[in-house]
Amino acid sequence: MSYALVLLAHGSSDPNWRAPFEHFRDALAPRLGTPIRLSYMELCEPSLETTVAELSAAGVTRIEVLPLFFAAGRHLRKDVPAQIDALRSEHPGLELTLLAPVGEHPVFVEALASAVADQVGETLSPAP
Repeated sequence: MSYALVLLAHGSSDPNWRAPFEHFRDALAPRLGTPIRLSYMELCEPSLETTVAELSAAGVTRIEVLPLFFAAGRHLRKDVPAQIDALRSEHPGLELTLLAPVGEHPVFVEALASAVADQVGETLSPAP
């Protein structure tokens, strides 16, 4: 195994909060046919550091980190790049790339707009 994708979510101390992210990971894995891991910035495990260490120990040489965020705020402009830089120092043979947040992709925007329109449409539809 030389490549893995890490989905990075913010994190929460509420274990129920993680369920949609786990469901997404499980739905995405068969579509990509590549190892996918889910990690969190804070408040729950596994952390990005833990995930990268496990993948590196398993022989992965290239990891892309996809933030499951709508936009690049402070965390994605400062905190996560600093984590990535530190991980590069800890794992010198590892190619580690931080991708743009999923929310900035045009397909995501369209899918989200469709989902919102469907939900609002159900609310606005007259009852039979």
